[in-house]
Amino acid sequence: MKIGVIGTGNIGKVIIQILRKANHDVKIANEKDPKFLKEFANEIGAEAVTVENVVKDVDVVFLVLQTKNIPELPKGLFEKVKKGTVVVDVSNYYPYRDGKIEEIENGMIESDWVSKQISFPVVKSFNTMLSHSLFLNGRPIESKERLALAISGDDIKAKEKVADIINSVGYDPVDIGNISESWWQQGGSPIYCTDLTKEELLHWYPKTKREVLPDRRDKITELYFKWSEDVTLAEQIKDLRTVFQSDLE
Repeated sequence: MKIGVIGTGNIGKVIIQILRKANHDVKIANEKDPKFLKEFANEIGAEAVTVENVVKDVDVVFLVLQTKNIPELPKGLFEKVKKGTVVVDVSNYYPYRDGKIEEIENGMIESDWVSKQISFPVVKSFNTMLSHSLFLNGRPIESKERLALAISGDDIKAKEKVADIINSVGYDPVDIGNISESWWQQGGSPIYCTDLTKEELLHWYPKTKREVLPDRRDKITELYFKWSEDVTLAEQIKDLRTVFQSDLE
């Protein structure tokens, strides 16, 4: 599949690498001049281009940006994409980092806000796993250890495309509803960064209420600043499961 990725931070680079490992044709861009990405792009077999070009002639575009940076994308960026192009929102809103965004603070679903900023519908996915876990844990189909990634969106065909990509990089896709239900994937939910199988994800995602997510999300920030540099991925997942699942048993 032809894929464009906007954003080359930790999670962006991981997504780019696993897409290339699965033999997708990948173009990458960030807010800098493409020449600053050429070394990384050449190493993994991707193409470094401008933001304007990364959305052209592709099947899927991944938005892997901090929430505060999404309004800084060029206006009308998605006006001339080819018919059927899917945009995947991988962002997660954190007020300590993004500043308080009034519409989200007042209850707008994060992906609705993203869609409004870019004037284009989005599919929410790839946002519910830590970058190290996403890089390390892809498994073949039918593997008992295969983890799952949730998908939310309003267009069935768009979600099918994203599901195909998820399968190709070693995870089980789980459709949990329309974009209005993508809050199940937001920070603070029991499926957020807790490394679940398909069966576990289906069990846990309906276990919490939307109104409690902001307070629960803030606990992630507390954990982040508590973790030392030598804390293992397994310890991080254990902490996150304790915080976001133990009170919902």
